Amino acid sequence: MRILVVTAVAAEADAVLGGAGSRRIALPGRPRPGYGLRRQGRLDVLAAGVGPAAAAAGTATALTAADITGRPYGLVVSAGIGGGFAEVAPVGSVVVAESIAAADLGAETPDGFLPVTALGFGTDAHRPPEGLARAVARATGAVYGPVLTVSTVTGTAGHAAALAERHPGAAAEAMEGFGVAEAAAAHGVPVLEIRAVSNPVGPRDRAAWRIPDALAALTAAFAALPDPLPGASPDVPPALRPDPEEEA
Repeated sequence: MRILVVTAVAAEADAVLGGAGSRRIALPGRPRPGYGLRRQGRLDVLAAGVGPAAAAAGTATALTAADITGRPYGLVVSAGIGGGFAEVAPVGSVVVAESIAAADLGAETPDGFLPVTALGFGTDAHRPPEGLARAVARATGAVYGPVLTVSTVTGTAGHAAALAERHPGAAAEAMEGFGVAEAAAAHGVPVLEIRAVSNPVGPRDRAAWRIPDALAALTAAFAALPDPLPGASPDVPPALRPDPEEEA
């Protein structure tokens, strides 16, 4: 079973691959420097770009290309670094998504924010397979909780508090998960999200971010995934770790 891991940028893809060898795989469309698909055994890692639109487009392209070649993916994983809600997921921790929610997709009203579902359109959240997600959280020592997708990174205490109020128990925010999940859902493929926390959600203080530490935590999380993966149901691939014996 093949797994597609989608990150925003190459540094996150490098962290997922853990420094091991990989080879580049061509995808349809015009290649962009610093982005693209790399294969390591059964694991394909795509740096798709920043934000939910780029993530959805890249994920859909990779899933479609795999279907056309007769080698479809059995699981999609949105992975990378992100902000953590400090009381739930401190800097340096790893979060596995209980749900993947579009936190700013909707409308502002005099009475507050209305999610897109309240407007009668689509969905504002996807839920990964619970047994698999919990198993990944246990294996990696991760926090298990909601991960929010935003198009604008939170930069004030007030906005952080508003998000926490609208999404009780929220563990982290990032910019790609919902886009990845939308594309996966359109193809009928289950999805996970794994985030390593580089900074607290709240007032923006770039000097306090711990990006190298978060990337190291992301590498450790993928290295910790057992093979086979406990808790995987028959319709979900049994492992996430690359198999060097599998033919490319």
